Amino acid sequence: MRQLLEVEAAAAAAASSAVNGAVDWWRDVNESPVWQDRIFHVLAGLYGFVSAIALVQLIRIECRVPEYGWTTQKVFHFLNFVVNGVRSIVFVLRRNVQLIHPEILQHVLLDMPGLAFFTTYALLVLFWAEIYYQARAMSTDGLRPTFYWINAVIYAIQIILWMVLWWKPVRVMIILSKMFFAGVSLFAAFGFLLYGGRLFLMLQRFPVESKGRRKKLQEVGYVTTICFSCFLIRCVMMCLNAFDKAADLDVLNHPILNFFYYLLVEIVPSALVLFILRKLPPKRGITQYHPIH
Repeated sequence: MRQLLEVEAAAAAAASSAVNGAVDWWRDVNESPVWQDRIFHVLAGLYGFVSAIALVQLIRIECRVPEYGWTTQKVFHFLNFVVNGVRSIVFVLRRNVQLIHPEILQHVLLDMPGLAFFTTYALLVLFWAEIYYQARAMSTDGLRPTFYWINAVIYAIQIILWMVLWWKPVRVMIILSKMFFAGVSLFAAFGFLLYGGRLFLMLQRFPVESKGRRKKLQEVGYVTTICFSCFLIRCVMMCLNAFDKAADLDVLNHPILNFFYYLLVEIVPSALVLFILRKLPPKRGITQYHPIH
């Protein structure tokens, strides 16, 4: 009995030591300027890689169908290139960004790419909504104006929040701004669930022998799952970020949290979606390829 107690005590001590060691390592990395710069530069490199992939794909699409102008697919890849490119530059200069005054400019540089990320993937929801309504012989006339109005309202509200925060930089306004962004992310997740789910169920009802049915089912299912998950994770993290200083993403001394957050909500989802949607459009007879007017 005594030996058993000694073994249990030794195991508890080892576990406690391991936990303390992990906590110490986490704190050491967070407080180390060298590790902060390394992690931010890794994020910059990953964003730059995704941006380059989007640009290469955009060039390939333009070379394949130059006669169609700015289509939904081209705009989607262009926005991916811009959003990831800007994020890459921001993380290369992350330490300098933290020194910018007035402080509101820091919020703009860190938050604006997130809004642009929302617009980029909302465009994909619009594309799916148009396909769904056309397949059901329903009018799509109101979809694009609605898309533009939703984005205009979201950007207008965010700009107002930034201006109020500039005028009166109090904690309540920072919380309100982050909760607004959480709400936008939840709205995007709901959009993917609604129209991705509708399109998936509609494709399931197609005849089994329909050409490309299985591949389209997989494409819609994978992209819906990825995008719904990333926007939902962003929503939860924004809520934690708003109320818990330990989850603050806008500071230099949380590089590990920044790394996993941006990896899960932007880098990995963008890379996976670009890979899934890598197929080039056919040169003629395009039915699913809509120009942006």
